[in-house]
Amino acid sequence: MGDPFYDCHPVVNFLYFAMVITFSMCLMHPVCLLFSLVGAMWYTARLRGGRALRGYLRWIIPMMVMAALVNPAFVHQGVTLLAYLPSGNPLTLESILYGLAAACMLAAVALWFSCLSAVMTSDKFIYLFGRVIPALSLVLSMTLRFVPRFKRQFQAVAQAQRYMGRDTANGSLRQRTRNALKVFSIMVTWSLESAIDTADSMRSRGYGEPGRTAFSIYRFDDRDRGLLLWLLFCGVYLLAGTLARGMKFRYYPMLMGAQPQAITVSFFAVYLLLCLTPVGLSLVSGHRFRSLEKGGRTV
Repeated sequence: MGDPFYDCHPVVNFLYFAMVITFSMCLMHPVCLLFSLVGAMWYTARLRGGRALRGYLRWIIPMMVMAALVNPAFVHQGVTLLAYLPSGNPLTLESILYGLAAACMLAAVALWFSCLSAVMTSDKFIYLFGRVIPALSLVLSMTLRFVPRFKRQFQAVAQAQRYMGRDTANGSLRQRTRNALKVFSIMVTWSLESAIDTADSMRSRGYGEPGRTAFSIYRFDDRDRGLLLWLLFCGVYLLAGTLARGMKFRYYPMLMGAQPQAITVSFFAVYLLLCLTPVGLSLVSGHRFRSLEKGGRTV
């Protein structure tokens, strides 16, 4: 069984990622950052697998540490003084926590974009924007398709060159440079040939000709309507919470957030449910599938 959210209508997919990425960048409250990061990691693991998530964490964790160290080195605002740097500038708790918050925000956004690239295929982009901005939709779809193809081709070429004794990791500097230039030349040639083949294919299919028809396999069903209503509710409710400063958190000059009240807790609860929407949909669909499978065995 595939991912149920992947099979949803492109409008639902695009609206969800637009909302969750925008809120992840705008809401700097520690609770919101934690919810967004957990939701992004969980959905990445279900969508791409735990191995892929560990691969992302190999560069996300160093990035978070770097941001936590760089921010207090250049920003010295805050009232909670911890120590003095060798340069004589103060090291404050607020600058360290803001660096950690910024790192969490970057990590969450990066993971959400990785999920976006997996769910929003080139066909979905063309379906959404093909009639409105056809040139931009074509460029986006070709870019999304070209990058993974280029990566696979590069790995195949590098592996073939390594089997031929032209490894870029071993040997003298001159030899490694020569082997790397050989791989680069092959990839440039492949890219140009692929571009020519794509242009010929588009021309043979009548791209750009007047009166060209289009076919779509996407249908807006009841599940998509329910998810769309849920996303609109979350968007309006969280926007109201943001305007009411119920999810605001200030790092400078001192740490200060909204007082915990029932309404603020509801804002955080809705945001958590929004971040876990794809995972929740997958869990519910999996439970229904197992129930149907169990019922079929009983019969």
